[in-house]
Amino acid sequence: MIQLSERFVGFDRALAAAPIRPIARALARSSWGSALARPGRWSPVRRAPLGALFSDRVSRPMSPPDDAVPRLAPVPFARLDAVRRARPRLIVDLRAPAEFADDHVKGALNVPLFENETRAFVGLLYKQFSPDAAFNEARAEVVQRIEEIVGRIAAAAGWDVPAVDLKERVRAMTSGGIARMETDLDPVPLDDLPADAVVLSCARGGLRSRSIVALLRTLGLEAVGLIDGYRAHRSHVREALEAWTPPAHVFALRGLTGVGKTLVLRAIEERRPGWTLDLEGVAGHRSSLLGMVGLRQTTQKGFESGLALRAEEGFPDGVLVIEGESRKVGDVVIPKSMWEALQGAVNVEVVASLARRVRVLSEDYLAVPESLPKLREQLVAVAARMDGEPDLAGMFDRGEIDPLVELLLECYYDPLYRGSEAGKRYEVAVEAEDAGAAADEIIRWIEARVGA
Repeated sequence: MIQLSERFVGFDRALAAAPIRPIARALARSSWGSALARPGRWSPVRRAPLGALFSDRVSRPMSPPDDAVPRLAPVPFARLDAVRRARPRLIVDLRAPAEFADDHVKGALNVPLFENETRAFVGLLYKQFSPDAAFNEARAEVVQRIEEIVGRIAAAAGWDVPAVDLKERVRAMTSGGIARMETDLDPVPLDDLPADAVVLSCARGGLRSRSIVALLRTLGLEAVGLIDGYRAHRSHVREALEAWTPPAHVFALRGLTGVGKTLVLRAIEERRPGWTLDLEGVAGHRSSLLGMVGLRQTTQKGFESGLALRAEEGFPDGVLVIEGESRKVGDVVIPKSMWEALQGAVNVEVVASLARRVRVLSEDYLAVPESLPKLREQLVAVAARMDGEPDLAGMFDRGEIDPLVELLLECYYDPLYRGSEAGKRYEVAVEAEDAGAAADEIIRWIEARVGA
């Protein structure tokens, strides 16, 4: 057993020196993980939470006599449609930061019950040891963080936290273990949301949200859970996009890279609010190999959530103006319903001089100084795709920006674009040396065409 203890100490030190996620994954794949999943193999660690072997925390016993555990009250939960109707003052997303970053309800505040590493470790305990071991580790983590969690929710809700021992209250509420909480914290569906409700959501409306809703209600806050949690939002987004039909009149702005299609699109939106759908703005990408420079690419789920939200807002006068794109905008894919609308659109060609195009691209890519190293890195990748592999990075380093952009346009972007646009028919061509003037001309042309 001395050798065994020393090996666990080694794991403990490794865990302290490195992120938990890779350690947890390595453990799960190893013979150690398999052995720990079968506690009968080693009687000294039988029934011990795996988390206790890797930390200073030894979880408290979780099975007191049933009559010693106070029964918890069922918790109110509302469906997504009721939440959307009520527009509550605050929606709190209790998922880990990585889950929240992938996608979330617009306007939600992320107050994670577990950080990313803790969530991964608790998941490992659940799969490799037992639900009780995972619950014990999760419980110990929440006890340590509950004051911060409640404080952040209270501050956002404009609510004063009563003077109670939050840690002790969590210990009391969770003392019956996971089975007791699953039984007692039974969600009670609400038809309508209370006027001052704060809505809490987790991944699927499970114990993460049910437990915090229950706790906050004991403190006097009108807290309500979201039935099915984020999963309800995701289902709504997918259904909305599948059912979406475009307005009667769809127009696509097309043209060579750098003519300023996005600038024209945004000028149209300023003049006719609600007419446009900015795919690149929702995606956080300019739809090219350099398109991520200075931007933050959204995830596929986040992209679809943004598109569904915009589609639900509608398009006045039955007009949709959209920028012509390939099916992929960076790493995200345009949903089928919107791609079909784009393919069937009336095409408007936006044109501009080479000098104007160089100026537009230069301003676009050099606008964020912090992104210049990424731009240089991407230039190396672009050069590898061009005939002769020109020294684009060297031109960048020497400050030869205008010649660099001209070379990119004439020898890389333009041939690609012309190939992708082969066979397309344009109803009108509009000069875009001035984005505002181009927007005015396009608006006049559209209104004359549709009789708006």
